[in-house]
Amino acid sequence: MPRKRKLLAQLSALQSNTNFPQIDAMEKLNTTPGADPSPKSSKYFVIEKKNSPQLQEDFFNQPCVSLAKSFLGQILVRKLPDGRELWGRIVETEAYLGGEDEASHSKGGKQTQRNAAMFMKPGTLYVYQIYGIYFCMNVSSQGEGAAVLLRSLEPLQGLDAMRELRRTSRKASTKLLKDWQLCNGPSKLCQAFGIDKAFDQRDLTQDAAIWMVPGQDPPGEEDVVATTRIGIGNRGEWAQKPLRFYLRGNKFVSVVDKKMEREIAARGHSPCS
Repeated sequence: MPRKRKLLAQLSALQSNTNFPQIDAMEKLNTTPGADPSPKSSKYFVIEKKNSPQLQEDFFNQPCVSLAKSFLGQILVRKLPDGRELWGRIVETEAYLGGEDEASHSKGGKQTQRNAAMFMKPGTLYVYQIYGIYFCMNVSSQGEGAAVLLRSLEPLQGLDAMRELRRTSRKASTKLLKDWQLCNGPSKLCQAFGIDKAFDQRDLTQDAAIWMVPGQDPPGEEDVVATTRIGIGNRGEWAQKPLRFYLRGNKFVSVVDKKMEREIAARGHSPCS
């Protein structure tokens, strides 16, 4: 019996010292006793889910630039394993045109195992990893190898779950993130929504864990800023093309172009609310 107790004690110590942060986070979301089944919502959340049909293939089946703009204001929904839903309004995107686009993963029309989703039907997720750590999420559009990067979301529902997923993904800092910090970047939104490589090649019109629904009050053309993409400075003329789009005046955008916004304001347009 003493030997058995010793082995049990060693096993208990091993289990207590083992740390799987991402798995632990998802288990907490699944098993927290007395957890509120209704996730915390942002004060900006005014969507009536029962009146919001899922976006279908005809929405995604449009040219890349058009889709990148059309995404602005739409709602990304992620259903967690415990049934709770995370909702975020898309406020920033980038278009990657494939083929001639020197900044695209499919430049030259080259199809690989990694970028295969970019050549699949519109509405297919293309999820890739950067720096061996972070993930970015794109959606295929019309055009051979064309896709739209989702850069930033305005978190609407499930903010507490987003914070927990971000905290465990970041590992280092325990500082409580503000609402605007949860999804203001392509890798941040993937962390907050629990998106990883397992979501690559999923169909947004068919998947049970992730989809999109229409947002309310679609932005007008005057509310959208078109500017250069981020992090592609070595791609020649393609680094200067206005293929990043965001909602002007929205504080959840990752990087604002103040010069472009001043030019828009000078033309007499008022910022979006």
